[in-house]
Amino acid sequence: MKIRVALVSALLAVSGCTTLGRSPGPTVAPQPAATPPSGGKIATTVISAMGGGLVSGSIGTGLSDPEKRKALEAEYRALEYTASSQKVTWKSDRSAHYGEVVPAQPYRVGSQDCRQYTHTVFTGAAGATARGTACRNADGSWTPLT
Repeated sequence: MKIRVALVSALLAVSGCTTLGRSPGPTVAPQPAATPPSGGKIATTVISAMGGGLVSGSIGTGLSDPEKRKALEAEYRALEYTASSQKVTWKSDRSAHYGEVVPAQPYRVGSQDCRQYTHTVFTGAAGATARGTACRNADGSWTPLT
C-alpha cells in the first residue's frame, strides 16, 4: 500500500496535477491546470481509483476493454484538466466507437472538490449518455459517487 501511495504521489508530481482552489465567490474554480500527460496515457492506479467511471454502466455495453480504457481516461482528463462545458473526446483505434465527456463547474462538498459530468458513447447511429458526479481524493484520483 505504501508503494502504491508513493507511486501515485510521484505520478501526480510529474504530471503537474493541481487541486481546485476557492475563488472569491461562492463557487470553486479550477486553478490553471498543467498539460495532461502526453500521449493520453494516465497511470493505471489513478484510473483504477475511478472504479470504472460512467463507462462501466450501460453506456459501455459493446465496448472492448481498450475502448473502455480510452473512455475512462477521457473521464479523468475531463474531471482533472478541462474547463466547465468543454468536451474531451476519445475514439477507438479499431472500430467506429467514440465518445465525449463534458464536465460541469467544480464545487466543494466538505473538504472535497467535486464535479458533475456527462459521458456520451457512440457505438452506432445513436449515442447513449450517462450523468454522474465524482469527487477528487487527496491523492489526485477521482471517485464517482453512487
